[in-house]
Amino acid sequence: MIREAICEGADVMEALEKAKAELGVSDDGEYEFEVLQHGEKKKFGLFGGRPAKVRAFIKIEESFEDKTERFIRDVLDNMGLPEIAITRGTDEDNSLVFELSGEEEGFVIGRRGETLDALQYLASLVANHNNEDYIKVTVNVGNYRDKREKTLEILGRKLAFKAIKTGKKTSLEPMNPYERRIIHTAVQKVNGAISWSEGENTARHVVIGPDPKYKNNNRRGGGYNRRGGKRGGYNNSRNTNPAPNPDRTPLNEGGTTGLYGRIDK
Repeated sequence: MIREAICEGADVMEALEKAKAELGVSDDGEYEFEVLQHGEKKKFGLFGGRPAKVRAFIKIEESFEDKTERFIRDVLDNMGLPEIAITRGTDEDNSLVFELSGEEEGFVIGRRGETLDALQYLASLVANHNNEDYIKVTVNVGNYRDKREKTLEILGRKLAFKAIKTGKKTSLEPMNPYERRIIHTAVQKVNGAISWSEGENTARHVVIGPDPKYKNNNRRGGGYNRRGGKRGGYNNSRNTNPAPNPDRTPLNEGGTTGLYGRIDK
C-alpha cells in the first residue's frame, strides 16, 4: 500500500517540505519523492512563473488481515454500499471473520447468498495470496450463514423422511460444495435415506432418495384386502428405530477449510 502527498511551493525544497509534513515523515530513508514540476520565477516580477510541484510517497507493509479488509471495503464502495460497516475478528479455529452490517444488507447477501459467497471467495484469494499457510476467511452478514445452515439441515431431514415414506428421490437446486455438505450430513442422520450429488460445476446439486440397503419394515403387514379385512393380522406397527446401514459413509465434498475448500495460490 502506498500513501502519497502532492504539494506545491516556490521551489522544489519548499514543496518537498510541505509533502513530508503532510505524510508525517522527516528522515530521508522513510520516503521517496519525484519532481512533477520545477518552479519558475515571474519575468520582471509580473509575467509567467509557476510553482514547483513534488510528489512524495511512502510504502506501507500491510498484513493479510488489513489487505483483505481493504479489499472488502473497496468492493462494497464500488457496489454503492459505503454505509455497510465491517467488523473484523476470529472464530474458534483462529480463522479470519468479517461481519458486515448496515441497512442495505440484502444487497450484500444476494439471491440465495450468491453475492455473499462470491465476496467471501474473492476475499479468500486476497488473504491467501503469497501466504505460506492457508487462511480460512468467512464473510457473514447478520448471522446469515448460521440461519442458512439451519434451514438446509431442516430441508435435508424433511426430504430424507419423504424419500423413506414415498420411495422416490428428490433433486434439490444447485448449491456450492459447502451447502451440499450440510445437506449430506443432515441426510446421513436419517436411517433409510441416502444422498448423492449430480451435475457439473454450477449445475451440481444434491439428490436425496431411499437407501436400497435399508430394511424397511414400515410397510410390513397392515393395510386392507379386497374384502375389507386387514392384511397380515394385527402387525401394523411401524419400526421407529431401525438398524442403520453401516455402509453409509459421510460425504464431504467441500473439505473442511471453507466455503469452497482450500484455494491454491
